[in-house]
Amino acid sequence: MKQQIVVIHGGTTFDTYEEYISDLRNREISLERLRMQRDWKDTLAERLGENYEVLFPRMPNGTNARYEEWGIWFGRIIPLLNEDVILVGHSLGGIFLAKYLSENSFPKRIKATILIATPFDDTDSEEKLIDFKLPDSLAKFAKQGGAIYLIQSRDDLVVPFGQLEKYKQALPEAKTLIFADRDHFKQETFPEVVELIRKL
Repeated sequence: MKQQIVVIHGGTTFDTYEEYISDLRNREISLERLRMQRDWKDTLAERLGENYEVLFPRMPNGTNARYEEWGIWFGRIIPLLNEDVILVGHSLGGIFLAKYLSENSFPKRIKATILIATPFDDTDSEEKLIDFKLPDSLAKFAKQGGAIYLIQSRDDLVVPFGQLEKYKQALPEAKTLIFADRDHFKQETFPEVVELIRKL
């Protein structure tokens, strides 16, 4: 049986629908942003090889994300997963996994949860988390999330580096992987994550 990996992508949230519409009207747009660009999530399956099954569900409305909608969709995916699944969350996808696994009992055994450039809160960020905010305790996540890995870059302009320290306090058993110059991890390949998954 192939090792399953589920990758949850990032997204943005807005306080109101009007703010979302305003962002659509005013966001900077260019030909470069419209061109198809692959990142490490798109290349993960080919880099890992045939012994792995990488699942990349498109979560509902990533540009105006709502936790309840993501939770419903994720809940429908869970029955398709094998035991010892590896969960990977990038940015908003990471805090989604941390919140979901802190508030819900996951019916399958999780081998590992990898959080990449994941916000802990929105106190020092321009981006708001709205209903993705974490509960007071991550104890349930720590108990059922398998081996937890926190990956962050010091120069991330989207999720400030200080967010990692908050996760380390809440999840003292988690292992960290820190980079100096990867910003928000929008690179085409991510060999360190490939290596980490293979070692698991």
